[in-house]
Amino acid sequence: MKPVSALVLLLGIFSWTVAQEGVPEGMIRYSTGYEFPEGIYANFVMVREARPIPAARVVTDVDLFDGEFYEKITSADEIVIYDDNGVKKEFKTSNIWGYGRNGALYINVGSAFHRISMVGSISHFVASVTTYNPNYYDPYRYNPYYSNSYYHGNYNSPQSTYSSTDLKQYLLDFETGEVMEYDNESVEVMLMKDPELADEYLALKGRKQSQMKFVFIRRYNEKHPLYFPAR
Repeated sequence: MKPVSALVLLLGIFSWTVAQEGVPEGMIRYSTGYEFPEGIYANFVMVREARPIPAARVVTDVDLFDGEFYEKITSADEIVIYDDNGVKKEFKTSNIWGYGRNGALYINVGSAFHRISMVGSISHFVASVTTYNPNYYDPYRYNPYYSNSYYHGNYNSPQSTYSSTDLKQYLLDFETGEVMEYDNESVEVMLMKDPELADEYLALKGRKQSQMKFVFIRRYNEKHPLYFPAR
């Protein structure tokens, strides 16, 4: 073997070794090009193992190739699937963690499924959450039985259920599966696993800390990459 060829070979082996250093065996490092397997993720363990229930096992009349397949099956109260042994199992839709579609991951929060826009050891997503207030006082609601009564406006005030839908930002801890609201306190808690970053973040004051939340999340994800099983 010529000296130049031997040198090239050694450099190639060295580069491959460096690239693999720190990567757990049988795992690959998450990158923006990673595609989550498509299917139903009944729990967070399935997400970490990238092992969902295939859509073909879902018992439904919805066409498997329907572009809104997952939206339609998750609109029902229950999802029925065949397990590995061909036995039917029922899951309450409200208890399902989420699903994978077109390589993206969707999480169940606030009785709806939302795409996780930034995936990492600390992930970030936006969700529309509807809240209900059953004791909402409605002064304009007409009640024919009490409108002329002495008790109207006292013991029998008209009430109705009020709902409001708001966009909220959340964080997902990909180590524990815990979901927290996107605020200074939550970022502080998640950064505690890296004392150096946490101390730097806590040294920031008030408004500056709020402005730098996303920057510190990205820095944490760079230092603590996420890994999934190689397929």
